[in-house]
Amino acid sequence: MQADISAIFVMVPEAEPLVGPLRAKYDPAASVGVPAHITALVPFMPRDRLTDAVLKRVRSALHEVAPFSFKLERVARFSQTTYLAPEPPEPFVAITAALMREFPDYPLYGGRFSEIIPHLTVADQDEKFAGIAERELADRLERYGGVRANCRVIEIYENAMDGYWRRFESFDLGTHR
Repeated sequence: MQADISAIFVMVPEAEPLVGPLRAKYDPAASVGVPAHITALVPFMPRDRLTDAVLKRVRSALHEVAPFSFKLERVARFSQTTYLAPEPPEPFVAITAALMREFPDYPLYGGRFSEIIPHLTVADQDEKFAGIAERELADRLERYGGVRANCRVIEIYENAMDGYWRRFESFDLGTHR
């Protein structure tokens, strides 16, 4: 991940017991301080541009989003990425769409993909590791079951010049309606 950017995440601490060991092995983001999450918007602006006015705009973009519950029970793949797909995906798509409307200069993943596909990344290296992680994740899901979680907070993380990600700001959903 690039240095001196920020990202907007839905943190999923409920998933850590299931995915933490696999992310430690297969997802480089885990080693630089990024907990289990579903990305709402990345890349976002550099830390020094995250002013009070920008944070107010983020709040405004999220003002209609109410807290919601979701499940992580299905393993899915992109070519080099293994992930858990949230059900329902629609609230995550709505969050990302709202943020991109407010910040059109910051399309999701730099505009590389035309479709918003919410996901909690477990492996992100290459196809070989993604395949291994897919099998291990499916085994863990079978043994331990899926994850039930709630989205009540959206957080901005910033990637300082040292490459380590840190929480910068949190936004409680449903409190600014």
